[in-house]
Amino acid sequence: MSATTEPAAEAAPVKSGPGARPPADRGNGRTPRPMGVQNLAGWLFSTPFLVLFTVFMAFPIIATLLMSFTDFGLRNVTDPLSAEFIGFENYTKLFGDEKFLKSLFNTAYFVVVGVPLTIGAGLAAAVLLNNGVDRARTFFRVGFYAPVVTSIVAVAVVWRFVLDPSDGLIAGLASEVGLTAPDFLGSEKLAMPSLIAMAVWRNLGTVMVLFIAGLQAIPTDVREAARLDGAGAWQEFRRITVPLLRPTMLYATVITSIGYLNVFEEPFVMTQGRPSDTTLTVSLNMYREGFSFFHMGYASAMAYVLFVVIMGITVLQLRLLKDNTK
Repeated sequence: MSATTEPAAEAAPVKSGPGARPPADRGNGRTPRPMGVQNLAGWLFSTPFLVLFTVFMAFPIIATLLMSFTDFGLRNVTDPLSAEFIGFENYTKLFGDEKFLKSLFNTAYFVVVGVPLTIGAGLAAAVLLNNGVDRARTFFRVGFYAPVVTSIVAVAVVWRFVLDPSDGLIAGLASEVGLTAPDFLGSEKLAMPSLIAMAVWRNLGTVMVLFIAGLQAIPTDVREAARLDGAGAWQEFRRITVPLLRPTMLYATVITSIGYLNVFEEPFVMTQGRPSDTTLTVSLNMYREGFSFFHMGYASAMAYVLFVVIMGITVLQLRLLKDNTK
């Protein structure tokens, strides 16, 4: 008996167009879900976050903006709609308020001095740990980063003890050599520098970690080529390391500046703005106006002025530093 073969059945033509059915998945034979179903599933999974964001972020932000155009105070807490609309009066009043202008100057001082010191200290620590320290490198990294994850209240308590003019650590060391330690937090000249020193010590760990990541991303062949061309350590750092670290430096500068513009915990815990408001920052002043004096409309206007300042400085930094990264 001779074997006969039947011709293979031709595959049905695949229809295309608006009325065509989606092709079956050849791997498992399942039809892909319509895009609308996938979008619905995505929104359902996002719902918990969206609800929390709306309640605790979006609504307060919008409410604060509206409140800044009213005389909202303690009497309006139970009936927010009874607050009187006063337009831009809160904003115009701000720039005639000597205390606000002084807090703005103090915040600028904190940023202008603190940010370069933090970036410089973090870069120096990163270079030393990446190149100059061979033993116990992990120990030093953890030691520098530990203040970042430590509660600011605990840090402030320790620093208040260290800077105490009578029983502090510095006072004790000074008395051993016959000297008298100054009142760091009670002096108008030393109070803000003392807060800046604490902020730099606490935040350099974050900058250090960023710079270590940036240093380890620099190709080794670039360094080796520079050394073969006769470049010394300083020339290599200046001509190779710093230019290749500009993107990291941009990010570190922006996030550090934003954090220092919002400085609140350090003066709140350590000085309460004293002496003579030399450590009064915008955030601390805002807290006082809103929660001590219950001038909530005025405090809301102060918050949005600070927001505009932060946005302006951030955009300026991005433009200036981003041009140098190209």
